[in-house]
Amino acid sequence: MKIREIIDLTVSLSTHMPVWATAPLPKIEPVGYVSRDGYNYELYSSGTHTGTHVDAPYHFDEHGKTVDEIPLETLIGDGYCISVGSRNSEIDVSELEKKWRKEYDGSILLLRTDWSRKRGFTKEFLYEFPGLSVNTVDFILKHRIKVVGIDTLGIDPYSHSGFDVHKALLTKGIPFIEDLCNLERLKEGKKYLVAALPAKLRGASGSMARVVAMDIEG
Repeated sequence: MKIREIIDLTVSLSTHMPVWATAPLPKIEPVGYVSRDGYNYELYSSGTHTGTHVDAPYHFDEHGKTVDEIPLETLIGDGYCISVGSRNSEIDVSELEKKWRKEYDGSILLLRTDWSRKRGFTKEFLYEFPGLSVNTVDFILKHRIKVVGIDTLGIDPYSHSGFDVHKALLTKGIPFIEDLCNLERLKEGKKYLVAALPAKLRGASGSMARVVAMDIEG
C-alpha cells in the first residue's frame, strides 16, 4: 500500500477562533519561553466540541458510548465525499439519493457544503449554516453509514434547536465529525482512507480530532 497524498481536513485551533455560538472561546496562552525557561510551553483551554471534533453518542444519549469508547474501526476506514447544496438551511434526503452509489454503503460519509470557506465571526457563518434534514436519518441508517462528517459547525442547521438529527443518529450509535475543512480538495465519489482521531478523553461527549483523508494506491 502506498499513500499518494494526505489531505488535512482539520481546522487549526487558535485563540478566539469562531466556534458554536454558545460555546466558550478557546484560549492558547504561552506559559513557558525558551528565552526565559529553556523551553516553550502553552496552556490550552476550550470546550470539547471546538474546531474539528467528533461527537460521541453520549453527547445526546446518557447510555451511549463516550468518545474514548468509540472503536477505532469506526473512526478509520473507507470514506467518500459528496457535494450537497448549501443554498437552503436543510440538506434534504433527495440530495443524498441523487448522488448515492452502492460503494458508499457502510463507509464514512463526508458532506461538502463549502461553508468552511465562510469562516469568520459573522452572523451567516455562526447562525445560518445548513445541516441535514430529519428525513435523511432513515436513509443513513439503511445504508449503514459508520460516521457522518460535515464542514459546518453542526450536523443540524443552527435554526433547528431541537437537535433532531443529533438525537436520531447518536442514539443509534453513529458518531459525527463537525467543522471539517478542505473538503474541496477531495474528488467527489473517490474512495479515500479516512481517519478521524479524537483525543482520548475519558467519559467525554466529544473531543477535538485530527481528521485526514489519504489517497491510497493499491
